[in-house]
Amino acid sequence: MISDLAPVLEALLLAADKPLSVERLSQIFDEHDGVDSKRIRLTLRQLQGSYGGRGYQLIEVASGFRFQVEQDYALWVARLWQEKPQKYSRALLETLSIIAYQQPITRGEIEAIRGVGVSSPIMHTLIERGWVRGIGHKEVPGRPELFATSKEFLDHFNLKQLSDLPALDELEAWDEATMAPAKLKQPQQQEIEVAVAQLDDAPVDAPVH
Repeated sequence: MISDLAPVLEALLLAADKPLSVERLSQIFDEHDGVDSKRIRLTLRQLQGSYGGRGYQLIEVASGFRFQVEQDYALWVARLWQEKPQKYSRALLETLSIIAYQQPITRGEIEAIRGVGVSSPIMHTLIERGWVRGIGHKEVPGRPELFATSKEFLDHFNLKQLSDLPALDELEAWDEATMAPAKLKQPQQQEIEVAVAQLDDAPVDAPVH
């Protein structure tokens, strides 16, 4: 019987290389541990409230819970890495935004909204990054492929679900932006790069391990 579950969960989350869901965490314990999903979730919520004033936080994204560095300390953490985050073109950002807000959507429909063609390298990059995936075909002549965002997209931008995306009328004008992994970002305070262009100084990936 585990009397103090909090440090056990901390150890598991720190050792993991990806977010862990309550379901996945519950699979780790056996019947002798006296741990169920309800207790795990309650303990995680208690842990979330216990890290105030520290340099890291425990957050929940689409795939589960993970530790990450607080946004306020991103400037210094970014100096750990010499390599600059990759820049993505305005065209790629526009395409990703359209998919996020209009999904499921075909390539032809994306092009109709943008008013220009969508190059194959753009779609390849979005799929390669794991942010976009094909989910079937539209039942119209030619049966074009339908695209939608993935759970990896939600995780990257610190979202639990698509409804957490900012409302379209809150978004600002397009521009070129830097997309660094979002483990340091707080989407409610910064515009998600999917549709905005205010992140040229976006911090680099910095999980707490």
